[in-house]
Amino acid sequence: MTNTQYWRGIVEMIAAQLIFGTAGWLVVASGVPVLDVIFWRCLLGAITLLVACWALGLLRRGAISLRQAGIAALAGVVLTTGWLLLFGSLSRASISIATAVYHTQPFILVGLGALLFKEKVTFGHMAWLVIAFVGMILIVQGKPGGDKGGSDYLTGVLMSFGAAFCYALVAILTMKLKGVRPHLIALIQITIGAVVLLPFANFANPPASAHAWTLIAIFGVVGTGVVYVLLYSAYQKLQTHVIGALSFIYPVAAIVVDYIALNHRLQPLQLVGTAAILLAASGMTVVPHILKGLGKEPAEEPASS
Repeated sequence: MTNTQYWRGIVEMIAAQLIFGTAGWLVVASGVPVLDVIFWRCLLGAITLLVACWALGLLRRGAISLRQAGIAALAGVVLTTGWLLLFGSLSRASISIATAVYHTQPFILVGLGALLFKEKVTFGHMAWLVIAFVGMILIVQGKPGGDKGGSDYLTGVLMSFGAAFCYALVAILTMKLKGVRPHLIALIQITIGAVVLLPFANFANPPASAHAWTLIAIFGVVGTGVVYVLLYSAYQKLQTHVIGALSFIYPVAAIVVDYIALNHRLQPLQLVGTAAILLAASGMTVVPHILKGLGKEPAEEPASS
């Protein structure tokens, strides 16, 4: 793995998290039930990726082995399960608690990386992740109305933790698909998502307005098709602790989108949390390379396996 590929992975991961930050706004603005939005995003995303894979010549025999296709399909099932668990948790635990528990996934990811890939996890790595996690907590606590909900607290917490584990597992499975084009990986996984959600789709009451369809189309094409190509490409280039740190950019992007699109005023705690997350992300990715350039500390080599 070259330095150029490493930094390209950084850019792809950041771009993916920024796009993910628009998800909440797209769902709210569409006025369509969450489960239906997820189904349509998967279907439209799968169509987008199918066209992209065809145009790139990735549908040819030999582009992916049967074993690799099986791993990608398994990851697709896990990914969809994670979506269902996460959105289901929001009506049971409070939104703040569910979001906080879900963002334990970087720690799960780092643990799995150390266990399965023998990646070295230093005290510094964990310190930056903790700082980012604290920043995310501040962002959630600073959001007005963030504690509404909570009909079945323990179930909601467990569902949110299950969603976090699913996210980490999808990342690990995707890392095992090095050499397979991310477009093809995303196509398989998103198609599986559409198939799994098909029985739950409400075809009797589809989105009624052109506005709703436009937002869902954006969510499907960009927020699913494009974003997962970026995400899976980044997974193949970065180590788990870097992926974990950059995953915290998502809540930063979400509050900025809320402010711009929904006119939600930013709270002081959110600004402090944002600064903590950006500090942790830069500390995990940029600072080691600066120190290496100054000859003060060797930077870790990007993941190569």
